[in-house]
Amino acid sequence: MEEIGWIIAKVRCRLGGGKNELNKYLRKKGIKIGVGTKTASNIKTAEPYLIEIGDNVTISHSVDFITHDNSVCKIFGVYNDIYGKITVGNNCFIGAHAVIMYGVTIADNVIVASGSVVSKSIKESNVIVAGCPAKIIGTWDKFENKVKGNVMKLGDKVYEEKKSYILSHPEKLIER
Repeated sequence: MEEIGWIIAKVRCRLGGGKNELNKYLRKKGIKIGVGTKTASNIKTAEPYLIEIGDNVTISHSVDFITHDNSVCKIFGVYNDIYGKITVGNNCFIGAHAVIMYGVTIADNVIVASGSVVSKSIKESNVIVAGCPAKIIGTWDKFENKVKGNVMKLGDKVYEEKKSYILSHPEKLIER
């Protein structure tokens, strides 16, 4: 049933409702989401009230928010869990396939790289974290200097216009 609600929200989003349709769905589930946040992940959790996301946050696809851990049942017995609130600050970016663990707070202005596992709070702002477990790998200033020649300002162009622009500006594609 939960999946149907997410699919309906995505359809409404595509029909002109914007990303706000996805946020409405997640808020209805009990997740606190700030203004200007863009979500591409269906945040699934049994404890939505333990997730708080700030303003102007981007959450890419397939991001997992883990609000509890049942592994302690092997030590303390079947009816034991560990719970923790997850708080994401303002103006953050959470990359695809990242995992945010219970009890974690992410400061304002943090980029979490794709595939990272954030198992400890990130208390510094204006940093980039990556890895498993995630750790600080750089600052916004260094990242800005590294990629500024490859940034494409596309605005609200539709997919075909974006694709055409990217194909006609191969110098903007980043090489690793």
